[in-house]
Amino acid sequence: MYEKYNSIPNFSGKKILVVGLGLSGIWTVRWLAGHGASITASDTKPERDIDSTVIKELRELEVTLETGGHKAETFLGSEMIIISPGVSNDMDLLLAAKKRGVPVIGELEFAGRLIDTPIIAVTGTNGKSTVTTFMGLLLENAGFKVFIGGNIGTPLMAHAAGGKKADYAVIEVSSFQLDTIETFCPFVSVILNISPDHLDRYNNYESYVQSKLRIFENQVPGQYLIINDDDERLCSIDSSQGVSVLRYGIEEKVGRNAFIRDKRIRVCLDGLEDRAFSFEAFVLPGRHNLENLLALMLAGMTLGIDPEVIQKTVDQFKGLPNRLEQTSEVKGVLFCNDSKATNVDAAVRAIASIDRPLILICGGRHKGADYSPLVRAAQGKVKRAIFLG
Repeated sequence: MYEKYNSIPNFSGKKILVVGLGLSGIWTVRWLAGHGASITASDTKPERDIDSTVIKELRELEVTLETGGHKAETFLGSEMIIISPGVSNDMDLLLAAKKRGVPVIGELEFAGRLIDTPIIAVTGTNGKSTVTTFMGLLLENAGFKVFIGGNIGTPLMAHAAGGKKADYAVIEVSSFQLDTIETFCPFVSVILNISPDHLDRYNNYESYVQSKLRIFENQVPGQYLIINDDDERLCSIDSSQGVSVLRYGIEEKVGRNAFIRDKRIRVCLDGLEDRAFSFEAFVLPGRHNLENLLALMLAGMTLGIDPEVIQKTVDQFKGLPNRLEQTSEVKGVLFCNDSKATNVDAAVRAIASIDRPLILICGGRHKGADYSPLVRAAQGKVKRAIFLG
């Protein structure tokens, strides 16, 4: 088992720097303030661009605020630095602090050391939020108390600071969070897929892939890694540390634990009776959502959830907003909001899931990916494209 704090260290008077004042940073500050730390919070945004209620709360907690940029003396003079996911861990000031021997960890790593709740961690380039929410609903339907969060909106640090007990923590985990782990160790890790993304932050695609694969680096025998066997970067993955590796894919193949046969999902686990599930009532479109469903069912059976509860949850789940969300239909024209498709692969999968001619509206920020897969996907399906931004 990975190393946690056996007892909470004495943070009283300790000089802690929290970098980044998003939700992760704010919850980290709240926890540290409750344990007597001497806290500085630093953010590149000027104070006027930070929510005034946040500023008011931090001042009431007697936090020293540094906004509009970072100060070298603060980084170098801290006893510990905790960074938010949006902060690059190769920032020059962080590298200088590490060289001086200042411990630098991420919010996810810090929270993981503070809790003893079994963690189900979901990562991948696409589908993380859907599967995290779906998994949380499944556990709640099975009667468990569940914390649902992570990169999906409510940071794990909120669970650590909130004081509410949970049977499981189901968390979405980003590559940025995995970049800063040291001992973080889920009970169940799920990797949905990997395709080029965030190449404006990583030196190359392989660096991004290796970041995603860190999710299971601390797992041990008795824990589980669930991977998409249809993904070309995941199908060859194995674990050298004895973790139980479970595989899923659309077609039945040797070594797969979940697949589709005769229009039903089959889940096959050692020591358990093989189970078949219907997905007739499952409303989310596209092959990618079937892959996500396979991951969900495999995780549910691994956790020993009653198959009837799994089937009920599948039948009632309607998906999340902004993900191929059918907003209206006017004179036979269907309008879909897929604004959470923030990378090329997500857009390609969305186009593939629509069975009628498309008018595609695209925009956003370039993150270094190759757009040729999107061009190929659009050929013969997209009648017009509108580009914004």
